[in-house]
Amino acid sequence: MLRLASVLYSLISTTLAGTFVVAALVMGQDTLQPIVIAAALGFVAALPVTWLVAKAMVER
Repeated sequence: MLRLASVLYSLISTTLAGTFVVAALVMGQDTLQPIVIAAALGFVAALPVTWLVAKAMVER
């Protein structure tokens, strides 16, 4: 399951980080610090999402 989770993390983390960055830009946060924070939050938020998706895929 770890190999599956690592592949999924590479996809899910970039998607969530990009989504968070776009959300920050839409809110008018267009300097470096809010964009980097949004990207970092996306990478961190991807950890539990990846675990849940991998677990659901292995159980089926």
